[in-house]
Amino acid sequence: MAKKRAKIRLFVECSLGEGQGIVASKEQANYLFNVMRLKIGDNVLLFNGRDGEWLVEVLEAGKRAGKLVCRAQTAPLQLPPDLWLLFAPIKKSRTAFIVEKATELGAARIMPVLTDFTNTDKIQIDRLRAYAMEATEQCGGTFIPEVCEIQKLADLLEHWPADRRIMFCDESRDALPVAQALAKEEGGKWAIVIGPEGGFSPVEMDCFRGMVQVTPVTLGPRILRADTAAVAALTAWQSALGDWG
Repeated sequence: MAKKRAKIRLFVECSLGEGQGIVASKEQANYLFNVMRLKIGDNVLLFNGRDGEWLVEVLEAGKRAGKLVCRAQTAPLQLPPDLWLLFAPIKKSRTAFIVEKATELGAARIMPVLTDFTNTDKIQIDRLRAYAMEATEQCGGTFIPEVCEIQKLADLLEHWPADRRIMFCDESRDALPVAQALAKEEGGKWAIVIGPEGGFSPVEMDCFRGMVQVTPVTLGPRILRADTAAVAALTAWQSALGDWG
């Protein structure tokens, strides 16, 4: 009799490989065997951000423990473009939205930054990393982006890598539309910078405009909320220079 197709997908910390045995933690066992009611012989998909995705069979199923074994790799590790997203934290739920969507849209590194007009510097970095992991579970990805500790934008720009380009979302309206601005650019190492709800300060604007790595762009005639701008910018960059082609 054919086995049921795996419908559950989970992140694990342990290594994954053919024949690799896995001991389910108490929390994982509760979810798999109590909540989802998996039985011996059922399958689940696991990934760890390093070894791709694996089809795993349940060998032992208990209320507080369980054992599984890797049977076959179902997807290799797929790295996203070398793209960083810098954004100023906003309200809790909207910051979570940015992290989730940046993960789904293929950012390799997510970097909250303190700007001159940032409204809040209070973020729960562990929770943001959990959002990135959960988003990877849901979207079928095999790579979890790095979510960095919050840093001052000025400090980052002072030591900015010479070989990493910046797509700077400029609200001043004298920048080119994003598709036109990126038409002559090439992929490689990039970062997207999204400003806070109050915009960038004049000092920050001057700093960006003085950097040779910067390509200023406009995201259209309407002023977008920070979380909307992050999604729009990532989508535009992926369409022009990323791995969507």
